Amino acid sequence: MASKGTAVITGASSGIGAATARRLASEGFKVVLGARRTDRLHDVVADIGPSARGIHLDVTDTASVESFCSQVGDDCRLLVNNAGGALGLSPVGEADESHWQTMYDTNVMGLMRMTRALLAKLIDSGDGHIVNVGSVAAFEPYAGGGGYNAAKHAARAVTDVLRIELVGKPVRVTEVDPGLVETEFSLVRFDGDEERAKSVYKGITPLSAEDVADVIAFVATRPSHVDIDQVVIRPRDQARVWLVHREPS
Repeated sequence: MASKGTAVITGASSGIGAATARRLASEGFKVVLGARRTDRLHDVVADIGPSARGIHLDVTDTASVESFCSQVGDDCRLLVNNAGGALGLSPVGEADESHWQTMYDTNVMGLMRMTRALLAKLIDSGDGHIVNVGSVAAFEPYAGGGGYNAAKHAARAVTDVLRIELVGKPVRVTEVDPGLVETEFSLVRFDGDEERAKSVYKGITPLSAEDVADVIAFVATRPSHVDIDQVVIRPRDQARVWLVHREPS
């Protein structure tokens, strides 16, 4: 299979990022994986094989982003901004400033840092593509989600601005917005509380990381003239963030 060029995936040590790296490699991309947890990152790389490379990356650190991106080849065609996440479910009146700052720095500033660092290579490729992994939280606010909602709303605005700024350039821009996906997302949000994290998915069949990776691979492999602006993907049991059908236990 001829190489489709290099795809960069952030937050690739687990969950959607790791599943996306595997899926894109199967589609013929060389994949460069970035994450802070290098031990787990190297496990994913070993699983994929010689078409994959793993490099330490902290999207909240400009120096780390610049070092990472300097090691990405000139054949970079695809950037998947997947690094993100939520912390806590406190109401605005009880907000933890450090949680809000971290969510904004990861979900918004990290997206900007990676895009800024790789945009010239994506344009020069003649067929670039930026896929930003958002969330239904980007357009469906919910109680307790103020900080995460704000960050994902902002990331969505950045995505739309990119489309405007890049019109006429050979770069597509896609936003993929998942609903409930069973990954480590809730475990991180609830500071390692496994019981609370599991309760989020109780009584439903949530999306898997592979479900989202399939969508990312689909949009990334459309013909160059086809730009899929946005994909919303939810479990069948979820109509809104706050409207979920659960089977009784």
